[in-house]
Amino acid sequence: MPITTLHDPGRRGFASDNYAGVHPEVIAAITAANGGHEIAYGQDAYTARLQEVIRTHFGAAAETFPVFNGTGANVVALTGLLPRWGAVITAHTAHINTDEGGAPERVMGHKLLTVPTPDGKLTPDLIAREAYGWGDEHRAQPLAVSITQSTEMGTLYTPDEVRAIADFAHSHGMSVHADGARLWNAAAALDVPFREFTTDAGVDVVSLGGTKNGLLAAEAVVVLAPDRVSGLVYLRKLTMQLSSKMRFASAQLLSLFDDDLGLRSARHANAMAARLRTALEADPPPGLTFTQATEANAIFATIPNDAADRIRDRVRFYDWDRARGEVRWMTAWDNTTDDVDNFVDIIRAELRRG
Repeated sequence: MPITTLHDPGRRGFASDNYAGVHPEVIAAITAANGGHEIAYGQDAYTARLQEVIRTHFGAAAETFPVFNGTGANVVALTGLLPRWGAVITAHTAHINTDEGGAPERVMGHKLLTVPTPDGKLTPDLIAREAYGWGDEHRAQPLAVSITQSTEMGTLYTPDEVRAIADFAHSHGMSVHADGARLWNAAAALDVPFREFTTDAGVDVVSLGGTKNGLLAAEAVVVLAPDRVSGLVYLRKLTMQLSSKMRFASAQLLSLFDDDLGLRSARHANAMAARLRTALEADPPPGLTFTQATEANAIFATIPNDAADRIRDRVRFYDWDRARGEVRWMTAWDNTTDDVDNFVDIIRAELRRG
């Protein structure tokens, strides 16, 4: 029976890189891993190879645990870092605080201690606002710091900034987690090896994203400091993140490292965001103000809400803070220059109409 396509495969917007499909090279990797029998639950050749490849990029001590999604990766990683009484210091805008349905607190059972930030980035001084109360039985103990790279605001931590956070955290007995849902975009923008802003900068565990960069239900927890993380071999199953047919997740993750697919895709997404912003800055329409630096593949701006609604009727994107008129435009690995240029024309026309 023929399979019916139920959507318009030529439609692309700027709502989220999650909207994009699976990269053709990833589909090819899944196909190559298919056929025959391979041992289930991660005892397969693809997962073994993934362990080797990850170590070449993150260091010889790295241990890799493929999971289904980013929320699962964050929950597994942070649970492995913390005792039952531990708490996590993170930015107020962090995905673990705003977009994971309470899973980090409900499933992990750990308190999130959030800090307001102007750009989504933590600093030692900001972390210090919640880094206190050790030994106080009335306070959840701050024992981990979670940063996001690139951040929910589209900004980046430099290797030196990550190192400053890690040094502060470790000196106060805390571990460091990096939510790397868009770690590939960060690596492409920073133009440095992964380990330079993770392992070598003092990060203890990373949630390595894939879904936002062309994969299908494939992410991973990468443990960089095994002495600080425990129980992941049990926690992954306990949190329903253990795949029986793991070879297909591992094959996809491997494909991102093959011929630099992950970096190629992320560089393209970043370039499309830069193209969008540059075009609007070159001939700014009335009512448009950018609110954050565009350092990866996200653009934040304020425009009148009525104009936003008219634009969204033609090209999908999200409000970020409707009370301020702030919107987010996100580019993906498959956005084209024509997509961007057409979107620019629509934005200009609707804002000038207003």
